[in-house]
Amino acid sequence: MKASFSTRLKGNETLIGTMLTVPSPDLAEAFSMTGLDWLFIDLEHTTMDVSAAQAILQAVAGRVDCLLRLPLNDEIWIKKALDTGASGIIVPQVNTPEEALRVVSASRYPPQGARGVGLARAQSYGLKLQEYLDRANAEVTVVIQAEHFLAVQNIEALVAVEGIDAVLVGPYDLSNSMGLTGQVEHPDVIAAIEHVRQVCQAHSMPLGIFSTTAERAAGFLAQGFNLVVVSTDALMISQSVKEILRILRS
Repeated sequence: MKASFSTRLKGNETLIGTMLTVPSPDLAEAFSMTGLDWLFIDLEHTTMDVSAAQAILQAVAGRVDCLLRLPLNDEIWIKKALDTGASGIIVPQVNTPEEALRVVSASRYPPQGARGVGLARAQSYGLKLQEYLDRANAEVTVVIQAEHFLAVQNIEALVAVEGIDAVLVGPYDLSNSMGLTGQVEHPDVIAAIEHVRQVCQAHSMPLGIFSTTAERAAGFLAQGFNLVVVSTDALMISQSVKEILRILRS
């Protein structure tokens, strides 16, 4: 039996994924056959809703783990996302330990949290309810994003919140919050990311980050980041087309 995504993450396994921004089950199915470790399904900056995300999960059919990034830290969104049967969630803009505690409470069944019980896809529509309830707290992955200077300032307190499985750095939003929009290689942004890295690694907290290129992602892997998101579906396709045209027209 394949180890859960949570087990692989906590075992410091290198997990390489990409971001899905297009609500296409066919495209997701194709990506699931490539050897990627996971797919980052983005509900924050795309037109996708929970129904579209669930259709992607059904198309992927368990070949690769999928985590859903939510639009915001909200109990209803967390409940709906987890009830799709996703391997976990990614919650953006978690800047304080109080906000992190809200994420955990909505993501874990009692006694670890206060997640409501539904009869949806995650629970095999009720056919395997107790089986899911027995393993969900251990297997569902809860990732918070450090993508604001306040999260960097509070990173020690954030990693101390029990129930958080990983921290994922968002370099672009982080640069934006620092008044350096898009300047992800500015020394101040790099220093902020480095602070998060040092604190997470000192506390054995799995650490992730988004990168637009494989070369930059390789650098993060060398630094000990083990949950890496490389590019997006639409960007990779567009870049591939441009490269094909460059070769054929040269």
